[in-house]
Amino acid sequence: HIKPSKNLMMKLYPVPFTQEELEKAFQAFFHVSFEEGWIYKRFFEAYKGTKNLTDCWVTSCEHLLQNKDLIRYLEESKF
Repeated sequence: HIKPSKNLMMKLYPVPFTQEELEKAFQAFFHVSFEEGWIYKRFFEAYKGTKNLTDCWVTSCEHLLQNKDLIRYLEESKF
């Protein structure tokens, strides 16, 4: 929902998973968050969902840090 402007340039870079996979992980996390039932099972499932989402973000960061085009762009623009 962010639009490019005079002060903002938007660049897209690939990550090693699809938008669908990320949305599925979010949906699974939110679904578990509102389930009824045994508190320990819900807590454990919420923990797994949080770990899954965190793994996606960490993998994205690692992937972007290894992207030579992105690093070159950041260096050239003195970011």
